[in-house]
Amino acid sequence: MKQFMDKDFLLETETAKKLFDACKDMPIIDYHCHLSPQEIYEDTPYDNVGQLWLKGDHYKWRLMRACGVEEKYITGDASDYEKFEKFASIMPLCIGNPVYHWAHLELQRYFDCTLTLNAKNAKAIWDQCQAKMASGAHSVRAFIEQSNVEAVCTTDDPIDSLQWHAKIAADPTFNVKVLPSFRPDKVYGLDREDYVDYVAKLSEAAGVMISSAKTLINALLKRVDYFYDKGCVITDHASQGFPYSACTDEQAEDIFARRMKGEAMSADDLAKFFTFVMTALAKKYNAKGMIMQLHIGALRNNNKAMFERLGPDTGYDSVCDNLLAVNLGAFLGSLGDEVPKTILYTLDASDFFVLATMAGNFTKAGDRSHIQLGTSWWFLDHIDGMLQQMHTLANVGVLGNFIGMLTDSRSFLSYPRHEYFRRIVCNLIGGWVESGMYPNEPEALEQIVRGISHDNIKAYMGI
Repeated sequence: MKQFMDKDFLLETETAKKLFDACKDMPIIDYHCHLSPQEIYEDTPYDNVGQLWLKGDHYKWRLMRACGVEEKYITGDASDYEKFEKFASIMPLCIGNPVYHWAHLELQRYFDCTLTLNAKNAKAIWDQCQAKMASGAHSVRAFIEQSNVEAVCTTDDPIDSLQWHAKIAADPTFNVKVLPSFRPDKVYGLDREDYVDYVAKLSEAAGVMISSAKTLINALLKRVDYFYDKGCVITDHASQGFPYSACTDEQAEDIFARRMKGEAMSADDLAKFFTFVMTALAKKYNAKGMIMQLHIGALRNNNKAMFERLGPDTGYDSVCDNLLAVNLGAFLGSLGDEVPKTILYTLDASDFFVLATMAGNFTKAGDRSHIQLGTSWWFLDHIDGMLQQMHTLANVGVLGNFIGMLTDSRSFLSYPRHEYFRRIVCNLIGGWVESGMYPNEPEALEQIVRGISHDNIKAYMGI
């Protein structure tokens, strides 16, 4: 029997172990996350591991709810230790869930703690973590630096001033790049109750009087320029599906005018305006050499009562089944030669082949992997999901061009997820080699795993 999560965790062959040695110490480029740039700049202190783990982490919240933990111990007014104790107590039930592995990796890497998470060990683990944090070497920046992070891309609204990014960039004591990502979901979210108020804020941020769909686009593109000048090279868009519907300028003006008057929007209105905005943005991104990320397939805020109580991103989202191929193909096809670098993500594993084959349709000759099948994300960033995504990419694309892992996290302790991913990649490729499916050529193999771990995304982003 192997020891629990030892140095060869997930590495089942000698080739896998050698490949992991070749990539394990490579820097991390976390090109999509939800960390706070303000907390990074201010090096915000956390008092304990309970805060670090459970403040805003809806992955853990969902598990706790599923195990019958009362809300007071999740988002309520229980103490940090009480919340941590409840989380530790439910961990033995979560066998097979990636959070189980991630939590233990974080204990090992940041706190030198090899105890297993359970009710019996909760106090001892808490005390060991507290002793480590008291040393002063476990601040926000320290976690990032200890994790060998080269660059972080946060997720930022077009109206954001990016003041914290500017302050970080001007700070000579911190050498990690913290770059903004342009996330304009609210601009095409006509069904949002606060849409009119948001347009007013966008108008102020851009210095453009927004009175029409045309001026809305002018303001939005001006903010793209602003973000680009502040170091933004990657953008992000989330949608339940991909509601493409061809939209003329006249139709967009009519839809926008009716929404600003407070009229209800039909599904066709929403699809047309989404297409109108996304088309303008995609062409702008292409012109500036920026990357477009499309995160597709989240059905958000399903529990309306809890949404009203706790707000968004609190653990009530799920996977949405969509028919993607026709709409996504029509959108990318409509861009002609102006398709920007694009990363396609799905929450539905059955769509991996759809997106992988779609990526092949729009890859530009002479431009290596212009369109990427994005890594397994959110509900798919477990062993099975990662393997399914990589098997799909290898079968119908080029695995050696894959840009690898991201955290998609709000936690400063989430970087061991990159290690987890690298171990899975090395074990997959090592297994192929040892079964005779791929030649044992160390130089070529190491180039592949180092590329997937770091080099490919660095080149793709041009940073």
